Amino acid sequence: MSRAQKLAQDAAEAAEVRAYQTDPDVVALRIERVRRQVDWMAWSGIVLGLGFTMTNVQTFASTDTAVWSLPWLAAWVLDPTVSLVLLAILRAEQVTARYQVRTGPWVRRAKWFTLAATYVMNTWTSFMAGEAAAIVLHSVPPLVVFVAVEAVTDLRDKLTDAVLVAAGERRIVRPVEGGRRKLFADYLAEARAAWAPGVEITPAWVRQETGCSRGLSPRLARTLRAEVANG
Repeated sequence: MSRAQKLAQDAAEAAEVRAYQTDPDVVALRIERVRRQVDWMAWSGIVLGLGFTMTNVQTFASTDTAVWSLPWLAAWVLDPTVSLVLLAILRAEQVTARYQVRTGPWVRRAKWFTLAATYVMNTWTSFMAGEAAAIVLHSVPPLVVFVAVEAVTDLRDKLTDAVLVAAGERRIVRPVEGGRRKLFADYLAEARAAWAPGVEITPAWVRQETGCSRGLSPRLARTLRAEVANG
């Protein structure tokens, strides 16, 4: 095998691998994996942030109550009450953003209200005491949660856009014998069989003879021309 033939073979193999790597279905699958990672990390941060605020809210709600008294115990319920409503909204938005269904204004109002309530209850004691360090400490987790819940909704929406863009670029792939996917080598074999001396090998001719995509036809034409030139 000559060097040119070896290079042509390497180019054909590389083109076949790239055709799979850039296939819209493969790209969409990768995006879905990224979506799962984003969801997992965002949910972890949100839950941890809300968990941090729970003790501060309990301290705020149980002021001037005896430890283990009924009001003191009931104070532990306040933060989960607000957090569960927020988490329910976020869980629903996870689905609506996936299918790009727009929610009504009350959804965002409820989300902002629960976040604002969490922030106020979490920092009220620190503001009343005038302790700057405590204000910063107790402000960071609820503010991070607030930013995260807004950002993750937009991220899900854009990830869905990315999947739809990839799906919109889907190529029609014709199966060959046995129902398997038609590969670069299959297209090349068809073009090789259709070629005859005197026929100019162009991308347009390759597409006409094999039905391959516009993006694949130049590589097929180059490979076939190299084979013909080297006999």
